[in-house]
This record gives sequence, structure tokens and C-alpha cells, in this order.
Amino acid sequence: MKVMRTHVLRLILRSLLFVLSLGLYIYDRTRFGGILRGEWGLLSVVWLIFVGDMLLRLFPSRLESMGCQKQFSCEYVPADRPEARPPTSPARIWLVVAVWIALNACVAALYFLQWIDVGALVLVSLFYGVCDIVCILFFCPFQSWMMKNRCCVTCRIYNWDFAMMFTPLLLVPSFYSWSLCGLSLLLLLRWEIARLCHPEYFDERRNAALSCANCREHLCRHKKAIRALAKRTREEIDGVRERIGDVKDKIKQRIK
Repeated sequence: MKVMRTHVLRLILRSLLFVLSLGLYIYDRTRFGGILRGEWGLLSVVWLIFVGDMLLRLFPSRLESMGCQKQFSCEYVPADRPEARPPTSPARIWLVVAVWIALNACVAALYFLQWIDVGALVLVSLFYGVCDIVCILFFCPFQSWMMKNRCCVTCRIYNWDFAMMFTPLLLVPSFYSWSLCGLSLLLLLRWEIARLCHPEYFDERRNAALSCANCREHLCRHKKAIRALAKRTREEIDGVRERIGDVKDKIKQRIK
């Protein structure tokens, strides 16, 4: 439950930061961009929050999901479960990379065409931050449409989140933006090195800590509930359509 509460609090905090930043951007774009000149303001607070979040990710923590903690040896529980799912294939990972590059290439194109400004890039990053928690708690397109992994605990790219979040800031020439990008890339590098050196940590067939039986967070419950609700909704809609079709057929028969 600690992990769940942590993610809910992050969702609330990131949503508030995005809304406040959007309001400030609409009200005064000049003040909103003050962080680029080293001025203290809302975005400086945002910077401190995310730096703190990333620094905590570098160390084992019971407040974090096993999805990002499986890189640490202290979380490894040796196992031999051949019936479990194999790790996500490299082809699916490269699909995620290609999609992400394409998406942010569009953002970069809008920036270089001067259709959006630096402030908009910051807002895009903050929006990505909100989407990151939504993916964990409710619905993840990378999981459902591309990687097909069982849950966040077994996610191959869990610790890519900050690097993906701050991708638009690579275009912003500022200590603040580049320090966020640099620290996020450090997290990604730490993650990938751990995977290369200890692939067993990331394989649910060889790490019992990644099994459903040993799950201590159950973050997938929300996603399962949403999928069940969506299925029921589709079935009800289909039922209404069938009834409407029957009524139309009866009306046509009476007219004939």
C-alpha cells in the first residue's frame, strides 16, 4: 500500500504542477521562462522536485515499485520458473524507441518551425510526467500495444521514465534542463548496465521477486478494473446497438 500511496501522491503533485505551470504560461510566458535565466520561480521548484525524485531512484527504497527496484541485488530472489514469461524481446523494445523518437521528432519540428516556444517544451515534459504515473496506475500503451509484458513489475523499460519525460528539454539550452536530462540519462545508464551484468534480475523465470505471489504493491488492480469496465461498456454499447437495429428492422417491416 505504501507504493500505491506514493504513486497516487505523485500523480496529484505532478498534475498540480502541470496545471499551475500551464496557468503561468498562459498568464505570462516571460515569467514562465525565467528558469532559463536562472531566476527563482515555479519551475525552479519543479526542478528541485524531480531532481530529488531521481536521486532517490538511485538507491533501494520500499516506497518504489519493484518495477524499478529489480536492478538492485538486494531485491533478487533466485528462482527456476520455466513456466513464467520470458523477458520482452529486443524487437519490441526497439519498437518503443522508434515510436518515442518519432513522437518527439514531431515536437522538435514544431519547435524549430517556431510554432511552439521553449515554455511549450517545458509543458510537454510536465505532461509526460503526468502520463508516466497514469501509465503505472491506469493504462500503459507501451505495455498493452507494444511490449506485451505482464505488468509494471516485469517492465523492461521502467527506469527509462525520466529520460523519456525530459526528452523535449534536450532542445532547451539551460543548466536546469540539461541537469535534468543528464541525471535522467544516468538513471537509464545505471539501469542498462545492471541488466547487462545481471540479466537474471530482470527475468521473472529466474527472479522470484517478480512473481505475482511475491508482489507487494498490486498496481495492476486498477488496470484490470479499467479493462473489465471497458469490456462491460463495450458489451452494453453493442447490446444497445443490437436493440436499436431490431427496432429499425421492425419499423421497416411495418412500413412495408
